[in-house]
Amino acid sequence: MKTKLALCLVAGALLLPAAGFAADTDSKRAAAREFVKDSVITTKVKAKLAGEKLSSVAHIRVDTDDKGVVHLTGTAKTKGEADKAESIARGVEGVKMVKNDIKVNPDR
Repeated sequence: MKTKLALCLVAGALLLPAAGFAADTDSKRAAAREFVKDSVITTKVKAKLAGEKLSSVAHIRVDTDDKGVVHLTGTAKTKGEADKAESIARGVEGVKMVKNDIKVNPDR
């Protein structure tokens, strides 16, 4: 009896991580290919921003959804820098649209 109980406990402990993993679904990133594509676009945008040596690049966050829409958030010192970041993102291959929510904060 004790052996069966111990076996059940061990089996349950081994299956618990698999059950937790199986329940973890993300409908927006269902296919691994979409996730990789999104991260590639995000990386390309970040690399181009860094290459431009904008003073605000460290304060700009870049996210890409599964449809190729790039979302820019964060802060920039000037409106020109915010616009430049948007222009750079629009020029990256695979980007379908850019949503620019960068706030201008010259004091940061």
